[in-house]
Amino acid sequence: MTTVSENGAPSPHRVVIVGGGFGGLNTARSLRRAAVEVTLVDRRNYHLFQPLLYQVATGSLSPANIAAPLRDVFERQRNCMVLMGDVTGFDITGRRVLVDGSGAESVIAYDTLVVAAGARHGYFGHPEWEQVAPGLKTIEDATEIRRRLLTAFELAERTAGLEQRRQQLNFVIVGGGPTGVELAGAIADIAHYIVKHEFRCIEPSDTNVLLVEAGERILATFPPELSAQALTALQHLGVQVRTNTMVTAIAADHVVLESAVQVERLPTQTVIWAAGVEASPLAKKLAEATGAMLDRVGRIAVEADLSIAGHPNIFVIGDMALSTHQDGKPLPGVAPVAIQQGRFVARLIRARLERCELPTFHYRDLGNLATIGRSAAVADFGRIRLSGFVAWVMWLFIHLMNIVSYRNRVLVFLQWAWNYLSHDHSARLITGTPDKREDASGERPS
Repeated sequence: MTTVSENGAPSPHRVVIVGGGFGGLNTARSLRRAAVEVTLVDRRNYHLFQPLLYQVATGSLSPANIAAPLRDVFERQRNCMVLMGDVTGFDITGRRVLVDGSGAESVIAYDTLVVAAGARHGYFGHPEWEQVAPGLKTIEDATEIRRRLLTAFELAERTAGLEQRRQQLNFVIVGGGPTGVELAGAIADIAHYIVKHEFRCIEPSDTNVLLVEAGERILATFPPELSAQALTALQHLGVQVRTNTMVTAIAADHVVLESAVQVERLPTQTVIWAAGVEASPLAKKLAEATGAMLDRVGRIAVEADLSIAGHPNIFVIGDMALSTHQDGKPLPGVAPVAIQQGRFVARLIRARLERCELPTFHYRDLGNLATIGRSAAVADFGRIRLSGFVAWVMWLFIHLMNIVSYRNRVLVFLQWAWNYLSHDHSARLITGTPDKREDASGERPS
């Protein structure tokens, strides 16, 4: 397959990739030796290692530890150009991507389009909850959660009333998946170990970390025995876990919890959302342009080769893709899926250019891991199931090796070693917009 330029001369096949996450990054890197011109477009100028965002949110790591500039990543890949801008639409007939960057709209022509724009928080029909219960998908989300967590301790320190202090130190995490479990364990570590001797009025027993899960158990994608071990580890850290419990209302000063036996109004000023996600709004725009089907969370239905039906030159991968051909169930929105899909699409593009037999995507499940605070984790590798310290070490190693930048691997390893030996989280900085509970002078409103 050869592309012909305007003057009639052959030109390299043009591949445009939207999104610099795990899917887009691996597609571009896997095309480094292909006879193609790759253009990678992202609204950010960096690739983010999302599995460690919760450690930024809890002050274990700094944002720069888990993010790598895209231009640095592709500095030596001569066939890849990186552009920063917001994709605003698609011209399918003209094979063009519409991009808005710094107020200047432009178009990028493509022969093959790969869309991997990821996902955002989903609040089950309650978008107003986002203001009081931030999710964890971006660096901005992580630093905002960090600000809210640390500010809660600061406000509690200068609060005289016991009931008010308890409200400040009630932390509620909604969603018992890996992100919720990891956040709950990390916050409990902060409360009971990291800041234990730094305040004069706060005792560890004043802090209450509550993990709320609507399902029957936390870590529902793990085997039941590992879910039970994770529950035990969280309870050992002092985390309260409520399963079969739904959050029906979230306000600035409370949440409403509903179970089969009671409805409870819990006072709190710090709620973190880890319960649901939905595809990037870009999925809807692409579906409108191609006639593709969307599921209830906005993912685009794709064929067995990850292309859109009727559009063999347009691929959707990662959290935006609804891929069910393997066993009838949607593939999970996790990094390994996006990585494997990105590498597959790159192989498929090369196969088409070389007029070879085209492969079909098959996801290989390499296992699930989740960490629960300090020195505890669960790992499911099919027949091999681990928990405790050994699983935690494996979690550390696997995550460390998957960080894109070698420099960041070294920095994260050193920071983890320091945190483990010293019980110190050095990135506990309160930055960003002042809390609405404080006025400009820094005093609490009366």
